[in-house]
Amino acid sequence: MVLIPIPIPVPSPFLVARLVALKGTLTLLLLLLIKSRLQIKVFSALGLLLALIQTMIFLAAAGGMGLALLGGAIFYGKSRNQTSS
Repeated sequence: MVLIPIPIPVPSPFLVARLVALKGTLTLLLLLLIKSRLQIKVFSALGLLLALIQTMIFLAAAGGMGLALLGGAIFYGKSRNQTSS
């Protein structure tokens, strides 16, 4: 069996430049994709945190108004009992 030598083609400078440009473009696109995925996760977590804080503030305000309503009702009931006596 005779092995035929395969000549290794010498790449032209234009081919090398095109391959390097393609590799650079693909690397840039991959980095932008990774960056966008990280931004989505970070801002999603930030949005979740802000929604949680907003919910806690709403619940605290609602609880404060409920206490004020309860205190007003107790005060009204006591003042009504004192005027009746």
